[in-house]
Amino acid sequence: MTSRTGSTAAAADAVQYLTFSLDGELFAVPIEHIREIIEFGGLTAVPLTPQFLRGVINLRGAVVPVVDLGARFGRSGTTIGRRTCIVILEVEAAERMLPVGILVDTVNEVLTTDRSQIEPRPPFGARIRADFMSGMLSQGERFVIVLDVGQVLSVEEMGGLIGLAVEEHAA
Repeated sequence: MTSRTGSTAAAADAVQYLTFSLDGELFAVPIEHIREIIEFGGLTAVPLTPQFLRGVINLRGAVVPVVDLGARFGRSGTTIGRRTCIVILEVEAAERMLPVGILVDTVNEVLTTDRSQIEPRPPFGARIRADFMSGMLSQGERFVIVLDVGQVLSVEEMGGLIGLAVEEHAA
C-alpha cells in the first residue's frame, strides 16, 4: 500500500512533455511552456529577418512570430504538409511572457515521465546543437530530444525579433 506522502512525492517528480515530429525525429518541450496548438493556416513573411523566422500570424489580435525549427537547427526549412501545426509557446522576455510559435511536422502526444528518466544530453551524435537540448527521453526503441526552450528560442534574440515584427506589422 502506497502512503499518501509517497504518492505526493512521486507526483512531484512527474513531468509532462508535448512530443512532436520534425523531419523524422522526435522532440519534446515541457508542457508548462505550451499555450496552444493551432492548425497551419499560412503566415505573413517579415522582410529582413533571419531565415528561421518563417513569419508572423495574427492570433486573436496579437502578432505572434513563428520559428521554423528545421531552419533554426541549421537544416532546410520545414515543408508544409497536411499535419503541419504551429505550437504556441510562452517565452519569458523582458520580465513578461510572450507568445512564440514553432512550426512542426506533426504533434504526437503528451508524455508523462519521471524526472529520473530524463537522460543528460549527449555531447555528440545529435543533429542539433547540444545547448538546444536539455536532455533525452527513451520512448521504446527511439529517443526523444527534450528541447531547452530558452536556448532554442534565444529569449533576447526573439525579443528583438518580436519587436521588429510588431513594427513591420503596424507600418
